[in-house]
Amino acid sequence: MVTRKRAETEAKQHSLKIRLDDMITISPKTEKQKEFFDAYQQGHYFCALSGVAGTGKTYIAFYKALEEVLDKSNPYQKLVIIRSSVQSREMGHLPGDADEKMSMFTEPYKQIAAELFKRRDAWDRLVEQDYVEFLSTSFIRGTTFNNAIVILDESQNCTMHELDTIITRIGHTSKFFLCGDYRQVDLTKKNDKSGLLEFLQILRSMKEFTEIEFSVSDIVRSSLVKNYIIAKMKYEDSK
Repeated sequence: MVTRKRAETEAKQHSLKIRLDDMITISPKTEKQKEFFDAYQQGHYFCALSGVAGTGKTYIAFYKALEEVLDKSNPYQKLVIIRSSVQSREMGHLPGDADEKMSMFTEPYKQIAAELFKRRDAWDRLVEQDYVEFLSTSFIRGTTFNNAIVILDESQNCTMHELDTIITRIGHTSKFFLCGDYRQVDLTKKNDKSGLLEFLQILRSMKEFTEIEFSVSDIVRSSLVKNYIIAKMKYEDSK
């Protein structure tokens, strides 16, 4: 009897749709997080969140974007998350279809969604309701993102060609946010070079662009991560 009731409860929860009221409210934890929250509130729609790992860049961008997408009173219909296809080239030999191969790249967003909505299936429900979409750069040429909020995550793993392709896909009534850390480039092949620093230099000449640089003082993931990154930066500076 208990098992049956539990199954019925889980089935009911599984069918529930995601709503804005279901999402927890978060507040900025550091000065740079507050700077982003303030910029978002002021209507900034083209912004780079760059800097060291563990500072919550992706988390807060995901939160603010989804907050607007779920609000029916504004024109933003979908959150689109993009990551480089260059990083995933070596996955071709793995078993499974394209969705299964890319699932490892959506795991961070599943974790964020689960935390924001306090339910493990939050990401899947958001996808089902067409509120969020995950794409690799292989599938965006020819696409235009209208009425969307686009987050380019792990932007340091994009080549200049990919970055150029992504920004030229941004259409009417859309926002574009980049998250990344130029110190954490995962590209290993000779012909694959991160274009982030060059891209940022170009963007800095645009009046629409806002850049927020996160430092070690903004690390919120854990004290271990903070102390490790401080030690690593000291080591690299000494070489």
